[in-house]
Amino acid sequence: MFENLTERLNTIFQNLRRRGKLSEEDVTEVMREVRMALLEADVQYGVVKSLTQRIKERAVGFEVSKALNPAQQVVKIVNEELIATLGQPEALNLKGEKPHVLMMVGLQGSGKTTASAKLAKQLRQKGERVLLVAADPYRPAAIKQLQTLGERIDVPVFTQEGIKPPQLAKNALQTAQKGGYSIMIIDTAGRSQLDNALMDELRAISGFVNPKEVLLVVDAMTGQEALNIAQGFRSAVNISGLMMTKIDGDARGGAAISIREVTGVPIKFLGTGEGVDAIEVFDPVRIASRILGMGDILGLIEKAESTYQEAQDTKAAEKMLAGDFSLEDFAKQLRQMRKMGPLSQILEMLPGQMGTVARKVDPRDAENQLKSVEAIINSMTREERRDPKLLNASRRRRIAAGSGKDVQEVNRVMKQFRDTQRIIKQLQKTGGRGNIGRLFG
Repeated sequence: MFENLTERLNTIFQNLRRRGKLSEEDVTEVMREVRMALLEADVQYGVVKSLTQRIKERAVGFEVSKALNPAQQVVKIVNEELIATLGQPEALNLKGEKPHVLMMVGLQGSGKTTASAKLAKQLRQKGERVLLVAADPYRPAAIKQLQTLGERIDVPVFTQEGIKPPQLAKNALQTAQKGGYSIMIIDTAGRSQLDNALMDELRAISGFVNPKEVLLVVDAMTGQEALNIAQGFRSAVNISGLMMTKIDGDARGGAAISIREVTGVPIKFLGTGEGVDAIEVFDPVRIASRILGMGDILGLIEKAESTYQEAQDTKAAEKMLAGDFSLEDFAKQLRQMRKMGPLSQILEMLPGQMGTVARKVDPRDAENQLKSVEAIINSMTREERRDPKLLNASRRRRIAAGSGKDVQEVNRVMKQFRDTQRIIKQLQKTGGRGNIGRLFG
């Protein structure tokens, strides 16, 4: 979502680093370019004006003029002020008597039902007993969609036919209390636009169940219209936080930067894809780091840890770290990496020059290469996967035919396998085991 903004800012800062001591005119010129980059990214004008003014005031002051590296100091100031604009992170309010009621609200098409399931799965993984409530009787198949998602994540879904959503929510709360659930998530109905009927129904539900959190689900693709949507809902119900969905799309990202300062409502979660695992807690520090091209190694490690299956893969990971692993182990680790999500999201988390180079790789090409590697390895016998030395010319021809590839591609995979062994052994010698270990679980 921030790809274009990241590229623009990186170009600006690279030019800045070529200069020595910065004059006020230099700072003014840089701020003009930063302002244009932010506006092109669809950041709200008032937010752009306020942000760049704060940066300029600090950049022409003492802290830059006395710095050993003025350009780096300006980048540091931009980072700090961007974090301030994004706002302090705020966790869900899960204090007090259980069950804690979370209401999911938003316009139709914002991804509210899927967002409810994503949040339910994340909370269930943290040890909570979660009940989903299907309170949208208007949209065709909305209830069935939530039930299907509930089955997939092993979370029960409460529903009753012929009952208005406010009363249904009240009945669900009684069920949650009797059933010992710690959290109840209500998937409310959306509308194609803000209307009085929608707001009246939300107020009635809120009055019956007294929610701890009312989370507004906003589609990042709506751009600055997301600010108006947030303001509209906030005037009717007590919105406590936002979940911004579809940030993996080609939206320009300005709404995510603007929304806290304009509305005062914190972003609490980001929907990073269509899968039920594609959700992350909003962290302004890490988002600012991604925007400025500094990557998000912590996020990358968390993705690896969330897909790591300890009981199944401990032995394979240890062999991988030791540089003594088979093609069978290699294929397992590739599958683990693919579970972390789309390669485009993984690549944008890489820092510095590594991330810049990686972002130029077409993720579709990289995905296809991974699939080709898997197809080739799957065409081998178990003995060949465990002992690659068996792969003579005739075996390689058979593997190529079985996987629908040519012999050159099989040879390429074998070279990649040997290169991976060699690189990991080199990193072991230079003390890199700890970092590799974190990425492999």
